[in-house]
Amino acid sequence: MGKSHALTLAKAGAKVVVADISKEDCEIVVEEIKKNKGEAIAVKCDVTKKEDIDNMVKAAVGKWGKVDILVNNAGICQFKPFLELTEEEWDRTININLRGYFLCAQACAKEMAKQKAGVIVNIASVAMGQAGVGIPALAHYCASKGGIVGMTEALALELAPFNIRVNAISPGAIDTPMVEASKADPKMMEATLARIPLRRMGKPEEVSNLVLFLASEESSYMTGSIVVIDGGWLAG
Repeated sequence: MGKSHALTLAKAGAKVVVADISKEDCEIVVEEIKKNKGEAIAVKCDVTKKEDIDNMVKAAVGKWGKVDILVNNAGICQFKPFLELTEEEWDRTININLRGYFLCAQACAKEMAKQKAGVIVNIASVAMGQAGVGIPALAHYCASKGGIVGMTEALALELAPFNIRVNAISPGAIDTPMVEASKADPKMMEATLARIPLRRMGKPEEVSNLVLFLASEESSYMTGSIVVIDGGWLAG
């Protein structure tokens, strides 16, 4: 989804910092953006390391003078029964999926506060508990996504005086490499699609269109919102 978000935002005119733990993958996306006459740079960034995040923000400010938009998208999802889940597996998921969002949001918000404007879009999940769902063998993942929702609402309140809007998107089943295990198992795939009224997985581009909306002035009165895009999963 990160690639799709970057391409969609660049097509709309944003100057994009494509950041990932693999700089090579970032450079491939940057080349595609440039071929389409967009502007972008690639930055290697491990979101569990504050130094990497600070360098990412410095790269953006150094290249374009400011930070207007942050899309927090980094994440992992590894199925593991709760009684077998190790402390290391729990920590790795929380560090990437939640702590990484906190560090990126804080670093970017400090820059946004200087200009009294900015937008943060956090990618959560329908597996967020409460209004969302819990999923067996994903206690660590669900905990991280529920944490993102709570953090989004708190940041929306705290950053509003700086004219920084903070919203979250909770996707359902989206056709990305993260769901390869489900696609490889016909029974698991059938069970997944049975939950979705539209009877299909979403496309990354469909989520990206929502990212673009929340990042733009078209959503200027939205902050603290958790927007679900799931083909009707939760409604069912």
